[in-house]
Amino acid sequence: MIKKLSLPNSQAQDYNQWSLPPYAVARIGKGTTEDIAYSPDGAQLAVASSIGIWLYDAHTGAEAALLTGHTCSVMSVAFSPNGKILASGDEDNNTIRLWDAVTGQDKQNFVGHSSRNRIAYVVFSPDGKMLASGSWDETIQLWNVETGEHMHTLERHTDCVRSVAFSPDGKILTSGSWDNTIRLWDIETGEHIYTIEGHTNGVTTAAFSPDGTILASGGGDKTIRLWNIETEEHMHILEGHTDGVMSVAFSPDGKMLASGSMDSTVRLWAVATGQHKGTIEGHIGAVFPVAFSPDGKTLASRTMNSTVRLWDTVTGQHMRTLEGHACRFSRFSAVMFSPDGKMLASGKDNTIRLCDAVTGRHRQSLEGHTNDVTSVAYSPDGTILASGGGDKTIRLWNIETEEHMHILEGHTDGVMSVAFSPDGKMLASGSMDKTVQLWNIETEEHMHILEGHTDGVMSVAFSPDGKMLASGSMDKTVQLWNIETGEHMHTLEGNTNGVIPLMGVTSVAFSPDGKTLASVIWNNPIRLWNAVTGRNKAILSHRSMYKDWITCFAYSPDGKMLASGGMAKIIRVWNIETGEHIRTLEGHTNTVTAVAFSLDGKTLASISHDGTILLWTVEPTVAAPSSR
Repeated sequence: MIKKLSLPNSQAQDYNQWSLPPYAVARIGKGTTEDIAYSPDGAQLAVASSIGIWLYDAHTGAEAALLTGHTCSVMSVAFSPNGKILASGDEDNNTIRLWDAVTGQDKQNFVGHSSRNRIAYVVFSPDGKMLASGSWDETIQLWNVETGEHMHTLERHTDCVRSVAFSPDGKILTSGSWDNTIRLWDIETGEHIYTIEGHTNGVTTAAFSPDGTILASGGGDKTIRLWNIETEEHMHILEGHTDGVMSVAFSPDGKMLASGSMDSTVRLWAVATGQHKGTIEGHIGAVFPVAFSPDGKTLASRTMNSTVRLWDTVTGQHMRTLEGHACRFSRFSAVMFSPDGKMLASGKDNTIRLCDAVTGRHRQSLEGHTNDVTSVAYSPDGTILASGGGDKTIRLWNIETEEHMHILEGHTDGVMSVAFSPDGKMLASGSMDKTVQLWNIETEEHMHILEGHTDGVMSVAFSPDGKMLASGSMDKTVQLWNIETGEHMHTLEGNTNGVIPLMGVTSVAFSPDGKTLASVIWNNPIRLWNAVTGRNKAILSHRSMYKDWITCFAYSPDGKMLASGGMAKIIRVWNIETGEHIRTLEGHTNTVTAVAFSLDGKTLASISHDGTILLWTVEPTVAAPSSR
């Protein structure tokens, strides 16, 4: 029986501070989810995520620990039969890690699959001495758990190996692949035994019955097939799903089979007869994987929107949802500190989330947009929050009462950026309709419609004196406008490296003294411009490599620093006067899409496609904390 975790994390009161990277002080969000696995005693549930492995109390749903070490999304997790070891495989680095399930320590790493290929599945042999892994490199690798030695490479599949499973006696391994086949392998010799064919689309999942006599498989052809292992014959074809079957799992007694599908449902089947016994509904998006608790009373399922739900297998009723994880395709989109530094506003889906800027704890959600929130901005006095969305509207919110105040309508396409003027009397908005609009906050009326861009406007920023507005567009230019007259002043071009196709200007910002304007194109360096003459002053670059493309930046309030993030998953903090790096912040596991300084310049917030926001200390005198 697995012991209760003795990790320091499990004693912490707030998981927002667990397993933080150096210089980080809090984390908002748990990342996306990819896989789930019960511990052998049913006490814990491991959830593979974009930032590590979350361990939950399977009975209460409470967070127990967060295991970090992978530098990209964790795609698969599995407990050893004795519950002492947890295995995990990642998305980009073809790495498998073994963890001590009691202490959370990283025990061993296996690297053997082809570089930059996703580990689709990991599984222990019944005696726990061997680990098998299937990958997008079309192979299965077998490892000796005790010595860490590589035992066999199994090659016959011609497409991604999506699923691997040991027979209960440990003598046979089965693998399912997107090449439409299931293959059986002799574990001792590594030799291919035979191939099972019948699915008319990719095989996404396969599992042995507890007694080892039946193999269940699911595929993109919307069917589940049951096979007699001794005769290699079909026993049943289970039909009913309206889209591809992504996961199958036998109940511990072998009498029931659960299947998760792209059609957003979980179905339960009688193994002996192949009859459909019930459908579990409530998920949004494709369901995979599904897993029975060891006592068979609970079924865990995870969907593409990263929701993990627990169900009663007798009644089919929903028991619990593990909260806080983000959808892989719907993450935080905007972030800004309140002027007093106490609150952090962020956009996520159709909602604005207000969090404590020190602890990262969620405090309030503002709902009203009917499409994704793309931008948020506080008024200078902190009393109003403006939000722009894909629903073509700008909404104004009273921060004290958290009530919706006004809707500003006029754009004919999604609003991508909003910004208050320094005196708080005016709001600027940039839209995919190629225009910039200026609004009087008191009267809610249009002041100007600024036209000139030939593609969507992604970013707008006022100069510190409020006399000028800069707008960055997908047309690869930055336009400068006279606020009083609405007239066009300058067009800043040259946002190009001359090699990589351009993606458009994603961010613009004035330095606090108003003398410099910074801009970045998604796949190019940051360019610094003279805000008066429009001449290019300097270039700040992470590197020229694709994986180091800069996507976002922000000035510190005193103008002495600039922070930038990009596809390298890191944030760099620059000394503006010298152009030198002050600090490199590492900890995100996917592209950094937005950064913002607190008003006192001591804290930096960063948003990433890993589904989290990290809060960092950026005071030059603060040393990195010891690893947690």
